[in-house]
Amino acid sequence: MKYIGAHISAAGGVENAPLRASEIGATAFALFTKNQKQWEAPPLTPESIELFRQRCSQLGYPPCSILPHDGYLINLGHPQAEGLERSRKAFTDEMARCQALGLDRLNFHPGSHLGEISVTECLSRIAESINMALDATRGVTAVLENTAGQGSNLGFRFEHLAEIISQVEDKSRVGVCIDTCHAFAAGYDWTDAPSMYGEVAPMGPEDVKGAVVVRGYGRIIDALDSTVGLRYLRGMHLNDATKVSGSRVDRHSSLGQGEIGAGVFKKLMEDPRLDGIPFILETPDPDLWPSEIAQLKEWANRK
Repeated sequence: MKYIGAHISAAGGVENAPLRASEIGATAFALFTKNQKQWEAPPLTPESIELFRQRCSQLGYPPCSILPHDGYLINLGHPQAEGLERSRKAFTDEMARCQALGLDRLNFHPGSHLGEISVTECLSRIAESINMALDATRGVTAVLENTAGQGSNLGFRFEHLAEIISQVEDKSRVGVCIDTCHAFAAGYDWTDAPSMYGEVAPMGPEDVKGAVVVRGYGRIIDALDSTVGLRYLRGMHLNDATKVSGSRVDRHSSLGQGEIGAGVFKKLMEDPRLDGIPFILETPDPDLWPSEIAQLKEWANRK
């Protein structure tokens, strides 16, 4: 079974997210448990927590179908002590909020070196940050999301995710979320179009824009499995891409309206290796979410 939904607004309280997800026919959803553009937020009230849990149960949303996302300000690989401490505190708070809500995972972007420390040191800081958050909480998995490779952000290569996981002490509580647009922008070309590199590009310097890493749906899934391990996959973000593969530009399109194309999303829905996780739309037109969800469900049920 595949859980299919979208990133839902939690305006008015987290307890409203399950209702909004149900209204668009979603069997999964993502949400922010606090304002994603602020460092701090009031604690969740007991009333909101109880109502959220009740509605998830009543509407058929088990924890494995919900993929909350942390705030955008957090940088777990921050090169400066003050920024790193602030990010770690905020991330641990977000993990604790998920724990209170009965959720079992928290999705987040790994972090950025800001051009001040090496890639290796930044990856180690991210892993150390995860270890600290796991020690302070219970039952919530830290889910690393791959990035498009913009600026100094890490996580755009599967090798980055694998290296972080290798340094996390409790591997039962770490996982990954693969964003289809981010992967495409980073050079993981889901399509089977011809390439100057052939099927697999040589591994060059990480700052070479446009270098294709892997081409073709099957090879990307195989690369994810061999590099990270599909056992760590805890969710996917389904987004088409406005820009070409390798652009390092994160611009989402509605499904079938970008450079990736509808056929790739059909393959994702038909792939039995990807069952049991939430698939979350972050496409730019919420009015299309009900029809996008319906189409994804149809493809998933055909396999």
